[in-house]
Amino acid sequence: MRKAIPFLLTIGVVASLAACSPADSTTAENSGDCTPTASGSASEAVQVSGDFGVKPEVTIDFPTDVSETERSVAIAGDGDIVAVEAATANVQFSLYSGATGEELSSTTYDETGLTPFPVDAEQFLVGIVKTIECSTAGTRVVGVIPPEESFADDASREQLGVGADDDIVFVVDVVSVDEPAEPALPRADGEDQPAEEGFPAVELDDDGRPTITIPDTDPPTELEVAVLKQGAGETIQENSDVVVHYVGMNWTTGEIFDESWARGTPSTFNTGQVVQGFKTALEGQQVGSQIIAVLPPSEGYGEAGSEGAGISGTDTIVFVVDILGIG
Repeated sequence: MRKAIPFLLTIGVVASLAACSPADSTTAENSGDCTPTASGSASEAVQVSGDFGVKPEVTIDFPTDVSETERSVAIAGDGDIVAVEAATANVQFSLYSGATGEELSSTTYDETGLTPFPVDAEQFLVGIVKTIECSTAGTRVVGVIPPEESFADDASREQLGVGADDDIVFVVDVVSVDEPAEPALPRADGEDQPAEEGFPAVELDDDGRPTITIPDTDPPTELEVAVLKQGAGETIQENSDVVVHYVGMNWTTGEIFDESWARGTPSTFNTGQVVQGFKTALEGQQVGSQIIAVLPPSEGYGEAGSEGAGISGTDTIVFVVDILGIG
């Protein structure tokens, strides 16, 4: 659903930076059963200067060439640890090309740029999860990530200017850590609503897992949302953290391209991090509801599509979502 994370953010330039040297990454923040990804020569060679929480100055010994993600600590923090699967790290970050050393994207390094990352390799790029997990709040970490553990589709790489064989370098400040939200419900428990004409049919198995049947008609050209079960819980506000079960299907092919039910655990994410149509469909709904959303390309992955998910630039996609809780 969201492997192409929202990297294309406004770049915030911070004028005052204090020089510092990368910390010894052997002082990794091991805690309990959490063992951080190992450092290596490539991550150790990345020079990072600047105070925590402000945009760093970064010099990369390019081109980098790693076979698996390497992680080094530039500034060691002593806050809460990102040790629980699906815990959320609230971060500021800068992204660079390992091939050229050039900056590709950055957050604003102010309150508007604080970005939540659930530590879940099913939702986010594996290399980014490896970089963030086991970090503590107050830590600045450097990840050098190979192509195999970064972007799965050419569209995301092209959008950022990353070659198919290029590493990426991720410098991230872990500002705070939120424990994973406990779903209030195992499945949507709202009151059944009458089926609306023109939508795909939805049937549920005994556990609540949906099966979607696409009608033999052309898809709508605008975003369409219908409530299948009306919940009575808390209302999702703009840019809320939510806990959901969902199925995503390609209207054109009838193939499921993403599904939390198959993984056995709900997904937790911020509505500001998903494609626009999915965000619009969720916000304003209540916990306990089940909804169906039909997204034309303009509300989904756009003309670029998502090659890794088998979605072309002309494909309409369908989501059936059980809203289980708000983080």
